[in-house]
Amino acid sequence: MSIQISRTHDLIKDALDYRAMRQDMIASNIANADTPYYRPRDIRFEDALAQKEAEIMKDNSKQLPLAQTSSAHMPMQQEKSNFQPTVYFRDGHMARNDGNSVDIDVETTEMSKNSVMFNALIQANKKDTMIFRSVIDASQKLN
Repeated sequence: MSIQISRTHDLIKDALDYRAMRQDMIASNIANADTPYYRPRDIRFEDALAQKEAEIMKDNSKQLPLAQTSSAHMPMQQEKSNFQPTVYFRDGHMARNDGNSVDIDVETTEMSKNSVMFNALIQANKKDTMIFRSVIDASQKLN
């Protein structure tokens, strides 16, 4: 049985897990910079986090209802999929003579951006838990 600290705690935990996976994937791209025919990979998880946030917060107000102006129109079908992070090949960079398309400048930039986001999530998690720590400390002073 796990204790839920707050609704955002689970979201932050999942975001940290995804950021760690992305860091590993970028590190793998850098490690394979000299591997012939290697194509850099990346992970897209923002949609998965948005879906997780909607589940946790029970907030569907951001969805616009689809207007059906005629009874002859097909009704909208709700998509009920368990969205997972998507791994894709990051193309668009010129391949070298050996077919490798890893750009070290792009990879180090993406790694830096990912590190900043990871650290921001750590700070958000600390602030989230500090609220509960202050409540516990205050209740102990009353006794």
